[in-house]
Amino acid sequence: MGALHVFDLDGTLLPATTASLELAKVTGHLDALHALESRFGAGELDTKGFALAVHELWSDLTAAQVSEAFAAARRLGRVTDVLADIRDRTERSLVITMSPDFFVDELLALGTDEVIASRFPRVPFAGAPLDPAGILTPDDKPRLVRERLTELDLPTQRCVAYGDSMSDAPLFRMLRHTVAVNADDHLLELAAARYDGDDLWPAYELGRSLLDL
Repeated sequence: MGALHVFDLDGTLLPATTASLELAKVTGHLDALHALESRFGAGELDTKGFALAVHELWSDLTAAQVSEAFAAARRLGRVTDVLADIRDRTERSLVITMSPDFFVDELLALGTDEVIASRFPRVPFAGAPLDPAGILTPDDKPRLVRERLTELDLPTQRCVAYGDSMSDAPLFRMLRHTVAVNADDHLLELAAARYDGDDLWPAYELGRSLLDL
């Protein structure tokens, strides 16, 4: 029987960093991004408000800068090996993240079957507005996974989620098979297994062992 492996991006596949942070590095907006993150952490901005702010911050962003940021971002080891193994077993890999789709789409070249991310205008934005309705929230993750499981005709018992923070909590509450990867204490309380390290393969092996239970 097939299976669906759902990965978070920021803090999970990209340990100790985020898509926004990597984009801020190449555009020279680190201070501005840190200020937005502080406002977000204080509850002054929600997910959609944060997205609107970074959309304005990246008004001059180019496709070349996006590729540069993605290439420079630190990733867990053996990500491509894990994605290839999933495909070889005729299973499916899915990345769901609140980060911008123009950054996350770069994962497709690594072998990810599908990515679902917040929808931004095509880079360069050239004044194109951002539609807040296209920005994902943590509560969208369970809904999206249910939709994919229905399309694949798979029960929730054939799905494993890998995440690191409370943005993954709604999905972890929905699923029985969950792996906390370099996670904070709050998510550890919800996870069926945990992995700390710089290599995705051991975390993936934990996920496979949960499927075999």
